[in-house]
Amino acid sequence: MNARKWWCVSRASVAWVVVMSALFGGCGGPSPAPMTDTPGEAVAGLTDAERGRFLLGRALFERLATPHEGLGPLFNGERCSTCHDQPTTGGAGTAVRVLKATGMVNGRCTLLEAKGGDNIQLRATPLLIAEGLGPEEVPAEATATALVTSPPLYGLGLLEAVPSTELERHSDPEDADGDGISGRLARFADGRAAPFGRKGDAATVGDFVESALRFELGFTTEDHPLEELRNGVAVPQAADPAADPEMDAETMGILTDYIRLLAPPAPEAPASAEAADSIHRGKDLFQEVGCARCHVPSLITGSAPESALTAKRIQAYSDLLVHDIGGATGDVCTPQAGPGEYRTTPLWGLRYRSIFLHDGSAYTLQAAIEAHLGEAEAVTRAFHDLEPDDRALLLRFLSHL
Repeated sequence: MNARKWWCVSRASVAWVVVMSALFGGCGGPSPAPMTDTPGEAVAGLTDAERGRFLLGRALFERLATPHEGLGPLFNGERCSTCHDQPTTGGAGTAVRVLKATGMVNGRCTLLEAKGGDNIQLRATPLLIAEGLGPEEVPAEATATALVTSPPLYGLGLLEAVPSTELERHSDPEDADGDGISGRLARFADGRAAPFGRKGDAATVGDFVESALRFELGFTTEDHPLEELRNGVAVPQAADPAADPEMDAETMGILTDYIRLLAPPAPEAPASAEAADSIHRGKDLFQEVGCARCHVPSLITGSAPESALTAKRIQAYSDLLVHDIGGATGDVCTPQAGPGEYRTTPLWGLRYRSIFLHDGSAYTLQAAIEAHLGEAEAVTRAFHDLEPDDRALLLRFLSHL
């Protein structure tokens, strides 16, 4: 679209929110990261200007886009919140699954970008359909496909503020300590760390946002001003009426700041001393069976543009490293992660999720644990070998996060 038009319309609709924010404020070692009992809220400690950008970004995130503003002509959702709405705007997604298709050629991964991969857009605008064309199809060259769910976005700014040196401290790509865990920090060919995305395929929150705008909503951007091809063929001009680039950098920055400033959800507060004791015992078992080797309980952020994100101890329960947990040869790949390899999913906010694993195939926490193979196989066996009451305690700990 003309993203500036979209922004201006949205800005007018939330002007009172920004004004109220300006009037009344944003609502010795690393301090604990601010968490919220109300998912979808901003981190505490923002300036008036920062909170204003957060509120404006949330309005943009929830706004319906149209083809004349830049939606499509190939897309998966009409607004960002289509895929991130559980339990609130900015959360995970259950209604929409994204279809991925990749290929392995001589042991090397290809995203099949010239043929429409790796993100297969499953919807087409009426303008494209009027031209006799529909959604994309899986390329014949694909050797693997997968339907993946949309991850929750809470706390991403804090994760982005964790320096790569902190993450490398937890990596052991050659399994030098012999514990069977060989996590590594995903990196692009130019050396940049890529701790975001299911398979470590985004370096920053901004990269993540731009990819979502391009592949999920179909917007062109200033860095990628050419419309995506439909399975390798250019779409007719009549189906793409918006001038390129359809999303300007200022609007994209507002959206990015909204996501960066989302607070992580606080864990459940125990209702009694007995409940607190059960959670504490479950946490000990989480450590004992080895879950914490990858789902590292805490990380330390470095410096960030916002003081609210700087020098914080965060309890995300992730090392943000790539591990082989699938052992599957038919799974999708990226240049940074082969089949079966996934970045460790942060566990904060786990109590708000109803489906688990990258494809949403597990409907219980126990099923999700038992699906862990590869590097996690010994940990999965240790979980299985627990007494039933101890397994229940470990699951109770996870369900309170």
